[in-house]
Amino acid sequence: MSALLAVDDLVVDFAGRRRLPFAPRPHQRAVDHVSFTIAPGETLGLVGESGSGKTTTGRAILGLVAPSSGAVTFDGVDVAGVSPTARGPLIRQLQPIFQNPYSSLNPALTIRATLTEAIAAAEEHLDRDVPRLLELVGLDPAHAGRYPHQFSGGQRQRIAIARALAVNPRLIVCDEPVSALDVSTRGQIVNLLEDLRDELGVAYLFIAHDLTIVRHISHRIAVMYRGRIVEIGDADAVATEPAHPYTRSLIDAVPIPDPERQRRHRDARLQLAAGRVPDDALVGCRFRHRCPEAHGRCQTERPAMRPAPHGGLVACHLYPTATTESR
Repeated sequence: MSALLAVDDLVVDFAGRRRLPFAPRPHQRAVDHVSFTIAPGETLGLVGESGSGKTTTGRAILGLVAPSSGAVTFDGVDVAGVSPTARGPLIRQLQPIFQNPYSSLNPALTIRATLTEAIAAAEEHLDRDVPRLLELVGLDPAHAGRYPHQFSGGQRQRIAIARALAVNPRLIVCDEPVSALDVSTRGQIVNLLEDLRDELGVAYLFIAHDLTIVRHISHRIAVMYRGRIVEIGDADAVATEPAHPYTRSLIDAVPIPDPERQRRHRDARLQLAAGRVPDDALVGCRFRHRCPEAHGRCQTERPAMRPAPHGGLVACHLYPTATTESR
């Protein structure tokens, strides 16, 4: 199946603060040569700890951040290079769902006004109106006259999902869509997104730091660390047979609801070094300062993507036969 979205060797740099007056601004690399694809109707989970570059990658896909190099291609169109006249139709096919549902909704507008405004943005006639959208996301259409503050956090996120669906998008970038919700509500929202994907055929880039949630909704998982993808493959395979030490550490961080097993699990798990990672981590493998299996080659040589035992790809010197970066 051809790719709906192709991210090819994406690099995003941000200018830092000058250390001295008139000195050149240092650059901080947030996304470092990232490549992946998403097929129509597919969910790719992008997982990693805070500061790994997940959100910046999502914003570059949406056209909210300009790439320093590389390309983001949506249905054959370069997102960064699209003309102003073509940007409107492209944006309608690429929709976001943000982490905080309250800050992403206008508190001065009723839900009816918010969704009506979104529906009006679609040039083509869509078989969608406010009641239909609210029913799609499991809300009562009779509540369309209410304001965002009159809904719970989970309900507000459902409204944000309805707004994203109003223009019939083909890809939705879900940026930590459940991290601000309680545990039971998280499951409801993830299940809703899964049902909508199956019903409408929409594709997702699902960004999160919780590997358990990502596994539940994703077809494939890409694990990101310090701006680079270190492992990618089938969701179940990555979650049950992790190849990269960092992926194993994410799995080890998931609590076990059994005190005795949790104690043994804690004692045996990978102990991650606390504090700031040294600047020289830009040379060689970036995870080597926190990896119990690091060796001499990790100090000087950046690992390329290699075939992983689970059938995907992994960037780690523990595995032989380097390949060219692929998707």
